[in-house]
Amino acid sequence: MHRPIHYLLAFFLLAASVDSGAQTPTPILLRPAAVFDGENLHPGWAVLTEGDKIKAVGPAAQLQAPAGAHTVELPGLTLLPGLIEGHSHLLLHPYNETSWNDQVLQESEALRVARATAHARATLEAGFTTVRDLGSEGAGYADVGLKQAIDRGLIPGPRMVVATRALVATGSYGPKLLSGFEVPQGAQEADGVDGIIRAVREQIGKGADVIKVYADYRWGPNEPSRPTFTQDELNLIVQTARSAGRPVVAHASTPEGMRRATLAGVQTIEHGDAGTPEIFKLMKQRGVALCPTVAAGDATSQYRGWRKGQDPEPERIQQKKQTVKAALQSGVELAIGGDVGVFTHGDNLREAELLVQEYGFPTLQTLRGLTAGNARIFQLPDRGRIQPGLLADLVAVAGDPTKDIKALRQVRLVVKGGVVAKE
Repeated sequence: MHRPIHYLLAFFLLAASVDSGAQTPTPILLRPAAVFDGENLHPGWAVLTEGDKIKAVGPAAQLQAPAGAHTVELPGLTLLPGLIEGHSHLLLHPYNETSWNDQVLQESEALRVARATAHARATLEAGFTTVRDLGSEGAGYADVGLKQAIDRGLIPGPRMVVATRALVATGSYGPKLLSGFEVPQGAQEADGVDGIIRAVREQIGKGADVIKVYADYRWGPNEPSRPTFTQDELNLIVQTARSAGRPVVAHASTPEGMRRATLAGVQTIEHGDAGTPEIFKLMKQRGVALCPTVAAGDATSQYRGWRKGQDPEPERIQQKKQTVKAALQSGVELAIGGDVGVFTHGDNLREAELLVQEYGFPTLQTLRGLTAGNARIFQLPDRGRIQPGLLADLVAVAGDPTKDIKALRQVRLVVKGGVVAKE
């Protein structure tokens, strides 16, 4: 039965509102103008879903809808895998609305969770069906509960890979108050053999899919970033997490912090602002990817008064461009994630747009990064590509995103687990 997409909306939204474990999604035959499978564009292809998986993909003339399936015509649209956000904080909101300190110290966990439910919906509707959420930033294990609510169909949102509280060396993180009073911290402090092992195991036991560590940070409010954990401590963090089947990601912006994290065997380094060709060479040798998060620096620079397009680029932005250029030349693998939460959830594409428009990334490479590339780097083999047996997480956009990254702004359809989440 062939139906236009708007005719099926009510049916599919009803299905999406039901707990995912309560029913099997109706098979869907999607017939777009072209399919981007995570690597290449295929005009005239179609995709058949069955349950929450992709059943078949190939030339439209060769795919037939089984009995009881619904056929959805998507003329003029490109169908691609659900996008993967590499660095998100669903429990934060933009710093020009409320500072990070005030969010951690003055906003209740209930308020932050309520905001996060709206952030999750906006993220999914922007076409991002998976997020790697790298720290609750003072909200404890609320990210685990948010993930559970999404997985159980209680609220709409992307699939979440959560880091829970994150690990920091005592005294190195924030908030910091000059009064000397002890205040709640934005991450979990841990030091030494016993403290680190206990903290890593505690976070995993509470639901962490990945362990995040701050390999460097600002010890004082006006200081530059410096390494925090020793090499032995970072090695122990990775060993403890790895024995439980969890990867480790490292916040690191200094060459020494990046070097230590790379030698320890982390999966990715986040930010890497002062990375050098030598560090990137080491990362490539060790199979460690860089997630440059250029959108976060772009946003915070504007919050501090930079009038983009009018004023000269701040030194921070100039340095970031040099660093990313060196990373590209080195051949190190690049994950794509914007540190969303520093800026508005749902505006996740900002990172990819900046990479293409201002940092010299080829459009096709960026699109591959948002799909198959991120899935490979984050060890998510069940998504990121359109092929039989993988999750039926799909997005349809107007235009051809292999030629114009902005086409990803024109989301016309989002399917998650074989159920339409947005028209």
